Amino acid sequence: MELTSLLPSPKSLFMNQTWCRKESLEPPITTPPTISEILETSRAQKLDLRLQTVGPFFRVTAKSLETNNELGKAEGIIRVWFGGRILHLDSIRLNKETLGMEKSIFGIGLFIGAVAIRYGYDCGCKKAELLAINDSELYHKKLVKFYRRIGFKVVHEVSGSRLGDIGHMLVWGGVGTRMDALIDELLLKWCTRFKPLKSDA
Repeated sequence: MELTSLLPSPKSLFMNQTWCRKESLEPPITTPPTISEILETSRAQKLDLRLQTVGPFFRVTAKSLETNNELGKAEGIIRVWFGGRILHLDSIRLNKETLGMEKSIFGIGLFIGAVAIRYGYDCGCKKAELLAINDSELYHKKLVKFYRRIGFKVVHEVSGSRLGDIGHMLVWGGVGTRMDALIDELLLKWCTRFKPLKSDA
């Protein structure tokens, strides 16, 4: 899986709880954000997110509501496997325009990924999988760090030096770090990020 722009580290650490808590004394949120909620919060960030599907294939695109330029996209497929359906993320790409949006790059990638993850959830997927492509050592480390912060875990290093790597390389088209995540955990971990703020009125 590739990401075509450098991603800065977010300012805050992510919570380890299996649910999201608000800063107030309100009860913890235990329901994942819906597609509508993700789209509503993205519009507040001047983003227009679109989901397109053709059979098992999907694409999520993000455009700027201010310039109407495409900022990034994610592509993948819903795979049917022995253990059930899997969300297979082929790529998440951010365009050069986002290089001048240092405070928003992480948010843009997160919003694009959220739509893809929620789509997988709605399709009955329990797990999401990706490959953090290893094109260069420095970039690869940043990529793995980014996905770890989102909530993915390393399951296998695909170096191409082992016989067992052949299958991974045929599926992903390269070497890198295979990473998985449970979809419901991802959605609940980030629920407060995508739940619209309640009005005080």
